[in-house]
Amino acid sequence: MNDLHNNCRTLRILSPAAAGTTGTGRTGTIIDRQDYGGVELIMDYGAVAATGTTITVTVLEGSVTGIMTAVADADLLGTEALAGLAAQARTSGVSTNVTKRVGYKGSKRYVTVKEVPTGAASGTTINDIVGCAAVLHSPKIAPTVNP
Repeated sequence: MNDLHNNCRTLRILSPAAAGTTGTGRTGTIIDRQDYGGVELIMDYGAVAATGTTITVTVLEGSVTGIMTAVADADLLGTEALAGLAAQARTSGVSTNVTKRVGYKGSKRYVTVKEVPTGAASGTTINDIVGCAAVLHSPKIAPTVNP
């Protein structure tokens, strides 16, 4: 009952790196959630220095990997806004050097996340480090493999 270790699988979706070009950002690796009931997406923000920088998170889903669309709010646990980073004064552990999360409970087989930074001049790169890991949970068959 109290065994998460044998009842989940973790995957890296976005390697920790600069958030990317303002208004463009990065889209993560698409994960296959077949045989799992849900996914928890863990956003990891490094030393975000600029008060005006925001990072918008969008969870994407699809029945096939070539057609990914934004997830309806009803299929999320928490919100994309809470998983993102708002423009605000930076406090370590609150708005910088922090993790945030959003869950997916929808029925599509494939899921990923996109992060889009804003705040720097158009066409420039936001160098604040962002990463994302996925925790697939509620497997059909347990224990899960620990690769």
